[in-house]
Amino acid sequence: MRVVVNRRLCIGAGMCVLTEPEVFDQADDGRSVVLDDDPSPERYDRVREAEQACPAGAIQLVASS
Repeated sequence: MRVVVNRRLCIGAGMCVLTEPEVFDQADDGRSVVLDDDPSPERYDRVREAEQACPAGAIQLVASS
């Protein structure tokens, strides 16, 4: 799984960081950044929770090839 954050859509709510701080962080402008764009499988459930919790729909999960 590859994790992508569309920073143009991000509103800086921080739900992703609260849900999975090993994968997401917030930049100085408050918008989310991805710390680990290819997280280990044991993080998948939390990353999916973060995707669902994002009020702006800025998180996208892409299948790894």
